[in-house]
Amino acid sequence: MRQAMGTPHSPRSDTRARIIEVSLELFAEQGYEQTSLREIADRLGVTKAALYYHFKTKDDIVLGIVERMAAPIDESIAWGRKQAWSPEMRDELIRRFADGMAERAPLLRFFHENQPALRESPAGLAFRDRMITMMQLVHGPGADFHDRLRAAMALFTVHSSLFLLKQDKADCGHTPNVWGEQPPPAGLDEAIGAARDIALEIGAGISHPARTTG
Repeated sequence: MRQAMGTPHSPRSDTRARIIEVSLELFAEQGYEQTSLREIADRLGVTKAALYYHFKTKDDIVLGIVERMAAPIDESIAWGRKQAWSPEMRDELIRRFADGMAERAPLLRFFHENQPALRESPAGLAFRDRMITMMQLVHGPGADFHDRLRAAMALFTVHSSLFLLKQDKADCGHTPNVWGEQPPPAGLDEAIGAARDIALEIGAGISHPARTTG
């Protein structure tokens, strides 16, 4: 018999996290648009009414995904807004972004694999706004097109690396990456480290606010 969710032994925040985790599993298996709330409830082993208590629609679940995914971005933005732009600040911002995203590999994969469905959704627009703010902080004020592009590509390198390599722990041992290679179980840290290093190399070309005139 199915049990209601949200008991004293299962705090509401933990329950929401579990719903998001299971939803991501189903979205990865059969696609966001093809997954119903009934299927999510069945996978969780709860009633549909119990699921409604936490999320009324799939869009609400995606907003929950964005909240979890955006936490390290919001922290990086808050830190960056307190700093004067410098090459050191730029590099630290990229590192903070990369380290935060490393903990959210399945969420990144979800966004990459469901972009058509999410592009104009409230969740997709909210995430896009955060990424635009991050890019502005990375390239600093008065950036030309080349520096703005470098900032975008530095962040995109981190954002796309796990999707390309399929190196997150949920995939290891199951599906090959885009080059047809089976990802090793211990590949996550290596993938993140490589993405961070490449992002820093790209970002190193952004130096306009530090240029002197005379």
